[in-house]
Amino acid sequence: MSTLHGNPPSGTIEELTGTKDGAFMLAASDQRLVDLGYKPEFRREMSLFGVLGISFCAIGILTGMSAAFQTGLFAGGPLGLFWGWNICSLFMFLIALSLAEICSSYPTLGGLYFWVCKMKPDLPILGFCTGWIYSIAMVFTGTSGNLSVALYIASMAEVGQGRSMTRVEIVAIAWAVNIFSGIINTVGTKAIGRMSSFNVWWTLGGTFVLVITLLVKAPVKNSASFVFTDFQNFTGWDNRGFVVLLGFLQAIYTLEGCETAAQVAEEAKRAEFLAPLAVVGSIAGSWLIGLAYMLALLFSVQSIPSVQATTYAIPIAQLFYDAVGPSLAIMCLFVVTLAQVMATITAFTASSRLFYALARDNAFPAKEKYMALNRFQAPYWGVWTSVVVGCIISCAYIGSAIAFNAILSSAAISVMLGYLQPIIIRVFWPDSLSERGPFNLGQWSWPINLAGFLFSTFICVLFILPTAYPVNVLNMNYSIVAVGGVLVIVAVNWVTWGRFSFVGPVQTIASEKS
Repeated sequence: MSTLHGNPPSGTIEELTGTKDGAFMLAASDQRLVDLGYKPEFRREMSLFGVLGISFCAIGILTGMSAAFQTGLFAGGPLGLFWGWNICSLFMFLIALSLAEICSSYPTLGGLYFWVCKMKPDLPILGFCTGWIYSIAMVFTGTSGNLSVALYIASMAEVGQGRSMTRVEIVAIAWAVNIFSGIINTVGTKAIGRMSSFNVWWTLGGTFVLVITLLVKAPVKNSASFVFTDFQNFTGWDNRGFVVLLGFLQAIYTLEGCETAAQVAEEAKRAEFLAPLAVVGSIAGSWLIGLAYMLALLFSVQSIPSVQATTYAIPIAQLFYDAVGPSLAIMCLFVVTLAQVMATITAFTASSRLFYALARDNAFPAKEKYMALNRFQAPYWGVWTSVVVGCIISCAYIGSAIAFNAILSSAAISVMLGYLQPIIIRVFWPDSLSERGPFNLGQWSWPINLAGFLFSTFICVLFILPTAYPVNVLNMNYSIVAVGGVLVIVAVNWVTWGRFSFVGPVQTIASEKS
């Protein structure tokens, strides 16, 4: 079985597959896939709107900001939230540009994983580790989203009926959302494409409704001075600069996910154009939409100590309740909850495609099973593996919310580590991207990659630092432990199995001909 380590196979689709002119004429994107050594397996049914919606779903502006808003509110307050959002959005936009340029050259399933393999074929361990770390991160991200849905529903029950759900009940809801995500992903590309297109309109319309509701109904509107300059510190740390930096985590957590468009590149029309546009466009749009939503939250928050002392399952529910009352608070929570459901589904879309891509290249066990597609063109083994793992991890919440949060916070770090791999290669080996796609940064490529590398490294370090002082067993940041566990799992897989089976991307067309 040959591997893709030098120049891509040359020739046309007809020459590589042995078909006659017109027999199996494929789109330009399929020709590019053939040039990379892969046989087209998926129907290309996603438009720009669908691919853009995939990234919008994964980023989840309404969901990410609502779930993590209190992180910035308690660490830096409005000042840290506003300026942190714009600074982080700028650097995440630069990272998106870096990833989009590579995506335009290599529009395939696997995204980050394949890019690393293609740019550094002499070090297959880099591609293997990137693929596994990012796959685990996507499963963790979907699991986190499922639990967030359950927490939003629990908060709606508390606001509407005054009833607090037990952890077992919350996990049961998370299981139901897990299974629902699996069912939607099993239906295939068309369903996901339609859902992601709908999510774009839901995000735009939902943001408009939330902004208007908060600004009109809030009994007290905060001043511009409060929104742009007020500093808050509930962390225990004395250094104001460090406290504001801790608030950056809210923005990064919200903005991760633009690269998800690459996971459906083989299902998109003109993927070499649409996928990179979706990567960049999702960040640009999220920056503006998130800013509008954040300003509405900051102008309408009635009491930061009230949010900090809330008994609701998720703190943003207290902000809604104080600002607009119980009935409209439930409406606001519903808008965010539905957006969270769609974001969760997208995470499992990404993980299942990653499993497919890894299995295709002998980097994942049970190759035939994980490459199998059902009649809806869905890699269902990858989908339901994500669901089962998600259900198992969710059970940790019953025993310890701290342990569960540590596992899931590692997902955010793992995603940033995934971003780092291709960007590091582009910084230290500028000529590694020998084939440029239509989305090309030209002379700005290296400076933008350098800025992305420095920022990603800084954020990975920031994510593992203690967020409260004095540090104790209850407030310690255990994400370093969880990330260490992920790295150990990947390392053991490589040493015991991967180094014997994986040597780089496999040319499926060449394999079939032989």
